[in-house]
Amino acid sequence: MAELVVALDVPGKNEALELAGLLRPVTPWMKVGLELFTAVGPSVVSDLKALGCSVFLDLKFHDIPNTVKGAVRSAIAAGADICDIHMGGGEAMCRAAAEAAARSNSGQGCLLLGVTVLTSTSPDEIEGSLEDLVRKHAVNARNWGLGGVVCSGHEAAMIKQACGVDFKCLCPGIRMPEGGTDDQSRIMTPAQAVRQGADYLVVGRPITKAADPLAAARAVFANMVN
Repeated sequence: MAELVVALDVPGKNEALELAGLLRPVTPWMKVGLELFTAVGPSVVSDLKALGCSVFLDLKFHDIPNTVKGAVRSAIAAGADICDIHMGGGEAMCRAAAEAAARSNSGQGCLLLGVTVLTSTSPDEIEGSLEDLVRKHAVNARNWGLGGVVCSGHEAAMIKQACGVDFKCLCPGIRMPEGGTDDQSRIMTPAQAVRQGADYLVVGRPITKAADPLAAARAVFANMVN
């Protein structure tokens, strides 16, 4: 069964914890991204864990291998259940991150994912085939020791075929049928993404900016299991 991950893209800890507590009956999974992490720091991860949440720490590390290795180690120490790195950082960086995850995972287990192509990127912004680029990144992620990738739902089935059904696909850019696109380019409904093989569906503004976030989260979940 795919998991719903709510993106807590808010500027303050109190607002994030209030939303997490409200939405916890629908899903335990919360995403801490750049906005929230930069505003309040790593303590928000432990605060969410104390509420019984699982945390996707979405900081998309991309730096020299030693720096990313240390960042992954710190993310896991903070309590992240999932963290991610940019595949554009290359083999040495990815292998260093995977090594840090393997060494830190004794007794905890943090899923390390590689970001392929952002869902805000449209195909005409890529030289050559976007699908080929995503496939290349996914195969490299598998070969370099990562447990899965961040990708559009449009690419999940192709990635599963290329990398195996146990290779995880976390998919942002999820929108309800009646919703808008915001700044996303490659979007998909929850039901469509699940049918394509997505393991985790990240949904932010359609839930957090709704008049009734709990009802919105329940609607997304209902669409997932359709």
